[in-house]
Amino acid sequence: MTEALTAQAALAAQTTPAAQAAPTVAEAAEALRNGTLTSVELTEAALAAADRSDRTLGVYLARFDERALAAAERADEELRRGTDRGPLHGIPFGVKDTIAAADGPTTAQSLVLDRAWGEGRDALAVARLRAAGAVITGKTTTMEFGCGLPEEGGPFPVPRNPWRPELWAGGSSSGAASGVASGMFLAGLGGDTAGSIRMPAAFCGVSGLMPTYGRVPAEGCVPLAYSLDRVGPLARTARDCSAVLAVIAGAPGGLPPFAEPRFGGDLAGLRVGVVREHHFPDDRDPALDEAFDAAVSVLTGLGAATADVTLPYWRELIAALFVTAASEGLAYHRADLPRRWDDYTAASRGLLAMGALVSGAEYVQAQRVRRVAQEAVDALFGEVDAIVCPTASVGAPPFDALADEAGHQDNAGVFGKIYTPYWNPLANPVLAVPMGRTAAGLPLSMQIAGPVAGEAAILRVGDAFQRRTEWHRHAPVAAARPSAATDGEVNA
Repeated sequence: MTEALTAQAALAAQTTPAAQAAPTVAEAAEALRNGTLTSVELTEAALAAADRSDRTLGVYLARFDERALAAAERADEELRRGTDRGPLHGIPFGVKDTIAAADGPTTAQSLVLDRAWGEGRDALAVARLRAAGAVITGKTTTMEFGCGLPEEGGPFPVPRNPWRPELWAGGSSSGAASGVASGMFLAGLGGDTAGSIRMPAAFCGVSGLMPTYGRVPAEGCVPLAYSLDRVGPLARTARDCSAVLAVIAGAPGGLPPFAEPRFGGDLAGLRVGVVREHHFPDDRDPALDEAFDAAVSVLTGLGAATADVTLPYWRELIAALFVTAASEGLAYHRADLPRRWDDYTAASRGLLAMGALVSGAEYVQAQRVRRVAQEAVDALFGEVDAIVCPTASVGAPPFDALADEAGHQDNAGVFGKIYTPYWNPLANPVLAVPMGRTAAGLPLSMQIAGPVAGEAAILRVGDAFQRRTEWHRHAPVAAARPSAATDGEVNA
């Protein structure tokens, strides 16, 4: 065992919380079928976890307790009758509040969005979850329109980190990640435009998958940037993410159908590119190097051949992301932004207003950069089957590190140490999985990127890694206070 592996193992022994992690989706599915657990019991346990901790953690905007328990009873009855809808049958799910669910309102955590938006209907991805027997427990917190920042004193709950509530859960699928980590549901549905699945997955110590662009339909989702937005799962493991993707995948666009990989512990013959450039700044967490080296050592121990690689057009792609997101975001908000300026939070209106400073020529140039970079990354995946790098060089930050004095996102600070945005202007799928702990005992995460339509490869890598490590098994000990949330109530 290498020194890095030894150091991270010692850190794990020192920082593993005493709390018992909720079962994975795969474990719960097996228990439902062998009769040792019912969906009602699973759902009651999830709701009890919310009762204990949600007033502190701010996971839910609305809870659907009665509807969820009724759905769980139906799931149990169907299994008793021999009707099995698949691995998500009877599994509690949280849904990010930018994604419509018929049980309650969709707010995008904003005063601006018309409450009639999406009323009484499911987004296509949610409808597919229901058809697969999933139990929708509620709508989860986010950042305003997926681009704002936490707002203390506002009308919505502030999503907090279950490892330490004084820290941020990451954005913008904040509640979905925190809810999985704290056992309020076993899987969540989120969205990713600049890292909004992978960033909170990293900070909360769970797994999160941004699928290939166009793999999952965005119909019924409040848009942020039309050419960037993606819908995907958050869960405890890569295998769980795979099970969710198999249900929600399928959209027009010419991608080959997603087929789940054959999971196992052997990565023999797999070529893995290792990225270090741009990901290890001088002010990184002291534990990052050892954690990442240990993770790479696990992959080589499983038979993968590793080699250092460089990501092409690093700065150009990140610039293209912000130009594209600001421009496309303004296109959606153009009518509301000048009329309801004060109803937007400072961070979201600041980002959206930046779109007015982008010329048509600059927007077109950004799309040219995306196309050229995609060709270069496609060529890189001709040499390797997967690419790994840190998701961030720090653990979950305190809230006061997120914004400047004007309340705008501080890109020169903590956001400059988060490495999700590079991948969003591209079409490639990326999986984030826990890989270790910071010097203070907070989760660190590894991104596993694959070729376009290559989800099966990265899920296989993630699953093999998690068969040899225990980071995904660690459950945070969240501060607990009774929650006053009731069925269908928006926690304002």
